[in-house]
Amino acid sequence: MNQNYYCVIMAGGIGSRFWPVSRNLRPKQFLDILGTGKTFLQQTFDRFAQIIPRENILIVTGHAYASLVNEQLPGLDPAQILSEPSRCNTAPCIAYATYKIMAKDPNATIVVAPSDHLIINEQEFLRIIGKAMTFAGGKDVLVTLGIKPTRPETGYGYIQLTLNKKKEIPAMGEPYKVKTFTEKPSLELAKVFVESGEFLWNSGIFVWTAAAIRKALKTLLPEVDTLFEQGQGKYNTPEETDFIKKVYTECRSVSIDYGVMENADNVHAFPGDFGWSDLGTWESLYLQWEKDTQSNMVDARKAMLDKVSNSSIAVSNPEKLVVIEGLNNYLVADTDDVLLICPRNNEERIKQIMKDVDPKYL
Repeated sequence: MNQNYYCVIMAGGIGSRFWPVSRNLRPKQFLDILGTGKTFLQQTFDRFAQIIPRENILIVTGHAYASLVNEQLPGLDPAQILSEPSRCNTAPCIAYATYKIMAKDPNATIVVAPSDHLIINEQEFLRIIGKAMTFAGGKDVLVTLGIKPTRPETGYGYIQLTLNKKKEIPAMGEPYKVKTFTEKPSLELAKVFVESGEFLWNSGIFVWTAAAIRKALKTLLPEVDTLFEQGQGKYNTPEETDFIKKVYTECRSVSIDYGVMENADNVHAFPGDFGWSDLGTWESLYLQWEKDTQSNMVDARKAMLDKVSNSSIAVSNPEKLVVIEGLNNYLVADTDDVLLICPRNNEERIKQIMKDVDPKYL
């Protein structure tokens, strides 16, 4: 394995759109929602460990989740767990990891990935990651993985490629200069994007050298970069913890997409088609799950369904008997202390429900 290859896994989100299964104390990246025997975090770590030295894989997470990372990935060096004192979105998270890696290896090539994505064809995914890391190595480029769209999805961001000629079909695993980014378009616009053949879903997976992303941060997010730059000489020392606590009280919340990728002129995308989903919502899980004859997603050991169709049913207690009659296009999610029943196409309502319920249920 290339000893200059590193991976940064972002595991600090709270997974609110998977409530009530995903909770503040144990968000979805720490759950085995798919019933595979491994949590999302464990699957992500094991996936990248096939091509990147295990000791070069860093987990960035919230302070409250550091013990969960230790529990699920035993054997990690404490220096591999970067504990954020507060949630400031992805740009500070990436700046922190970049400066920490550069203190150890200025020649690092880094892949940055969320901890909770579904990848069905792992070998194809790793093939493209490997090509992207080779492409980015030694260059001043920022690389993102784009996903070949299968439907006009309004919940994803889109990347427009610069193609050499009209009607060119993007080759999977080859680099293309990025023309534009569009965040969560309307359904009408999403249909135009998909039909054009020029657009990919934005996966939120990035590849770059430490030098390239540091330069981009310095140029495009100087107020963020300056804060973390002040810690040079403190990273990977006992002084790092107190320094980071101070930085996060001063750092603004900003995403790497908004702050860097949408404004940089050296962004390239590698198209991929490897069975990807960010599994950010119950609906995205429904689309991936194998359905019964009535198009129901049923994650329950004991279920009696009558006149139930096009519905998502998830029950955390394997011994609970679930009896449902007469539902069409509904979400039913049951945990020890919360039962949620709502129309499948009204998931946005979950956000409002979470604002109204007693905090002990969050």
